Amino acid sequence: MIDLHTHTVASDGSMTPSELIKHAIENGIEAIAITDHDSIGGLIETDELEVVPGIELSVESDTETHILGYYIDANHPKLLAALDGILEVRMQRNYEYSAKLKQLGFDVSVEEAAALAPNGVIARAHFAKVMAMKGYSKSVKDAFDDYLSNGKPAYSSLQYLTAEQGVELIKAAGGVAYVAHLNLINMDDKPLRELIIKLMDYGLDGIEGYYTEYTPEHEYKYRKMAKDLGIKISGGTDFHGAMKPHIAIGRGYGNMDVPYEVLNMMRKEI
Repeated sequence: MIDLHTHTVASDGSMTPSELIKHAIENGIEAIAITDHDSIGGLIETDELEVVPGIELSVESDTETHILGYYIDANHPKLLAALDGILEVRMQRNYEYSAKLKQLGFDVSVEEAAALAPNGVIARAHFAKVMAMKGYSKSVKDAFDDYLSNGKPAYSSLQYLTAEQGVELIKAAGGVAYVAHLNLINMDDKPLRELIIKLMDYGLDGIEGYYTEYTPEHEYKYRKMAKDLGIKISGGTDFHGAMKPHIAIGRGYGNMDVPYEVLNMMRKEI
């Protein structure tokens, strides 16, 4: 069992990299990818578990699009330079979240979200956690579903990179690039396929074929798309620990099982 989509305290997860690795081992995981949002701060080398160095880049989109990078060179100058700009725009976006939530009657400040982000990378999950803590939402998931997800009243689409630039950045850093959680992009099948084809021209290697929130219909559709287009698939739970306690590492909602062959096929691209 593997999990190629996990987060640490370097972005909006609740576990340190060491805690994440220990938790993965305790749950029978053979390999994980650490893919923090716009951050390489959680990347760690260890002999205890196979760890793929990764990142999850938020990019410009009419809806919501994230690009996963695997086997990146975390010290690549172009990547490091881009992360400075990304984090600056991310902070601007955080102030937009706070302002929109306050307009809706929820007293949620950037400072409160920052208090839950020990490494300084503030994300929507931190705002959602504050909302749950203050009783504005029943849970982090409800805060996302009702207010912070794409199309909801407190969502902000402000980003530093286009999707094309995100793919190019990952490739420049020696990695392979995959589009994450296609269901959250919220496009009809035809424009979604056109987006994937367009990104293939910039070096896109694949799409996420296994994901916690995919229905059986999603899995069939996205894996068929990958096969038809001749690209690969990745798979992971989007594990955040206590920040999203409803998602279990390796298992998602309880029934995920990403085969190790997915990682073997990814390696052939390196």
